[in-house]
Amino acid sequence: MDRSSFPVAVIGAGPVGLSAASQLLARGLDPIVFERGASVGAAVADWAHVRVFSPWEYNVDPAARDLLEAAGWTMPDPEHLPTGGELIADYLAPLAAHPAIAPTLRLGTEVIAVARAGHSKLSSAGRDDAPFVLVWRDAEGQRHRTLARAVIDASGTWTTPNPIGTDGLPVDGEIENADRISYGIPDVRGAARDAYEGKHSLVIGAGHSAINTALDLIDLQEESSGTRLTWATRSGGIARLLGGGLGDELPGRGRLGLRAAEAIRSGRLSFRSPFVVQRIDRQADGLRVSGLEDGQPVVFDVDRIVVTTGFRPDLSPLSELRLSLDPVVEATPALAPLIDPNLHSCGTVRPHGVVELSHPERDFYIVGMKSYGRAPTFLMTTGYEQVRSVVAELAGDPTAAREVRLKLPETGVCKVSSAPAEAGCCGGAPVADSTACCVQDEVAKAQGQSGCGCADKSAAELSA
Repeated sequence: MDRSSFPVAVIGAGPVGLSAASQLLARGLDPIVFERGASVGAAVADWAHVRVFSPWEYNVDPAARDLLEAAGWTMPDPEHLPTGGELIADYLAPLAAHPAIAPTLRLGTEVIAVARAGHSKLSSAGRDDAPFVLVWRDAEGQRHRTLARAVIDASGTWTTPNPIGTDGLPVDGEIENADRISYGIPDVRGAARDAYEGKHSLVIGAGHSAINTALDLIDLQEESSGTRLTWATRSGGIARLLGGGLGDELPGRGRLGLRAAEAIRSGRLSFRSPFVVQRIDRQADGLRVSGLEDGQPVVFDVDRIVVTTGFRPDLSPLSELRLSLDPVVEATPALAPLIDPNLHSCGTVRPHGVVELSHPERDFYIVGMKSYGRAPTFLMTTGYEQVRSVVAELAGDPTAAREVRLKLPETGVCKVSSAPAEAGCCGGAPVADSTACCVQDEVAKAQGQSGCGCADKSAAELSA
């Protein structure tokens, strides 16, 4: 069967999925895009209230921009930090409505399985020449099959958040009390306000989702004095919260960490770290949380819990494909050492593409947040470079596929624990245990100690 007559299937119509569609069209290939949501950017819509820390300059795919501008679209201010809602309204929705993109979209369709047509995982003879078959379910629950010459999985990880337990499992009582536990970044000042206003919330996590949620709850506290917040991180200290501070080339990302440190220092919240939840029990008017803080048993009551402990990929639809995944991170073996948090903590990963993303299954690629497996910190612009490289390979241009056409903004901090410098941590040759300006100062001040002398600069930058 000649695979060339079939389209390239793209799973997911978020920023990276639509980027893939745009790149495919630019290369003369036909995409078909499956999106489980009723509209494009369905996952982004869940955090529409959140302002991203990367400006428009990094949020628009070049091929998509060419399509849009040819139709009269105007690029937003490159330096503006959009919210998720603005990202949809000013970019994803116009792109989805473009006459070249709109016919390729299959909204309200959930891909539930991908395989080689006529071949189970065990079958090798003629495998690479067979098309892919995607089994998908429409909004009415009916199952369908579509053949594709290649598959680009950009479905993300948003719908599969990590549970509370440090062992990767739900803690006792987590599932039973799911009605009072949220995952991700709830809109505590908007749609979900009634559930959090005047209540005591526990936020668990140390990443940007946790910081955004905690800062939103602090802002809600200013509007409603009865609102209380306990913030718990599973690893000790606040250095990870600070990130690169003023040394971050994405100022919005750096300011998040500095604001988090200021909130802790001001005493407007109860900060518990390191804290491990062991069980959750229902109370008449809330939840009782039992755990260990710095190894000592503690028990306290809250009204709600927000879990921001990261996400994991859903690999179940891919069980009949021959994948090669790192046993720790669940990314490809070539990509895993660049993003494994056990080796280093970097918000920046050197640009990569088809070489690092290839699987034994020819012409199948996982891109975007899902390509990082369980590792945190992913930039949209990284996904755009991934799909540019992958699509170039599918179009028969291996030279372009192996070029580097992306310069990532540095985080301002890269701490290496065991990876050698040549591993390419943070996009280039790293300096082991280096920290950005004012990070040590903010850590010291948050612990009630004197800083290292750049406090005035921090205050001035934050004020600006």
